[in-house]
Amino acid sequence: MKKIAIIVSSPGTVKAFLTDQIEALSGRYQVCLILNIAKGDSLPDLNAKVEVVAAPIVRNISLFRDLHALLFLVALFSRRRFDAIHSVTPKAGLLAALAGAIARIPVRIHTFTGQVWATRSGLARHMLKTADKALARMATHVLVDSPSQRDFLVRGRVVSAEKSRVLANGSICGVDRFRFRPDSELRKRIRQREGIAEETVVFLYVGRLKVDKGVLDLAQAFARLGMDYGEAWLLIVGPDEEGLRPRIERICSLVASRLRFVGSVTAPQEYMAAADVLCLPSYREGFGSVIIEAASVGIPAVASNIYGITDAIESNVTGLLHAAGDVADLQSRMKQMMDDQESRKRMGVNARLRAGRSYSKELVTSALLDFYVSVVGVSPQGT
Repeated sequence: MKKIAIIVSSPGTVKAFLTDQIEALSGRYQVCLILNIAKGDSLPDLNAKVEVVAAPIVRNISLFRDLHALLFLVALFSRRRFDAIHSVTPKAGLLAALAGAIARIPVRIHTFTGQVWATRSGLARHMLKTADKALARMATHVLVDSPSQRDFLVRGRVVSAEKSRVLANGSICGVDRFRFRPDSELRKRIRQREGIAEETVVFLYVGRLKVDKGVLDLAQAFARLGMDYGEAWLLIVGPDEEGLRPRIERICSLVASRLRFVGSVTAPQEYMAAADVLCLPSYREGFGSVIIEAASVGIPAVASNIYGITDAIESNVTGLLHAAGDVADLQSRMKQMMDDQESRKRMGVNARLRAGRSYSKELVTSALLDFYVSVVGVSPQGT
């Protein structure tokens, strides 16, 4: 079997997006998963199927540690002579592409899932964008997880149209329709646990609490909406990476009784089942996987009109788009969801159908396997 290496920065990326794809690839290739994993930690779903190698890759910029990681990867690639390497996260991608070029790995793949520099300015934007350009040049093949993101990268001359492609209709991993599905009993149980009545309308945010995810905009929009609609609630699910909770609580002080912070969870689909509308007012997004997951549960979305998200939402059919950073526009779209229950439910039905038709994990995984056959050269039977 031909040998491939998957390189990411942390186990979180694997658990959230890559487990099914790596498992599928392991049926055709000898797979080595390279990431920064602590001694004694494991990936239970994968350890029996693939080799896991701990690598000193850190997310933050550190010249000494990055040089150490680069030398580690060069030595590993040179020794193991992989037929292909495939990186996903930005730091891991830059290090892997450079190490792969030095070690002369014939197939060097990188997947872009969004650009940190898209919301930056000045020197920081220039440096981060330059790093992505260098990564793309050193890679032999570039995958992008949404058509609009690919268009953005091509226009910005980060990637070439000839070298880059989107698998299936987009999304890094697709959606597990068995895991993410409507569940009336779960809806009742979660609402009872959070003290939310059935007749209320629950807006839901799922993701990291960061300024560039628009959570402060969402807090302001909900604070205004909640003053006029006593039946409106907001659930916020995800880790508070920037210490934003106190600011959100201050903004929403007059409607605090209808605001819930859940924190990190391993089963976000439970809260999706309990909600009515997903909100993602992000300033940058590669695709918006959470929108498709919520869609598979049968709930529409209100989200910012930016590249990546415009692929995940069919405007006025599966959800509503608002101008990024425009709190009044976001509030207006949330109000529209409150006022028109029939339209809201119709969009939820449409969203579920579209998620299953265009973004199932089976579809995306099949496209990935076909891509590997075309660039690595293994037959569909793995011979």
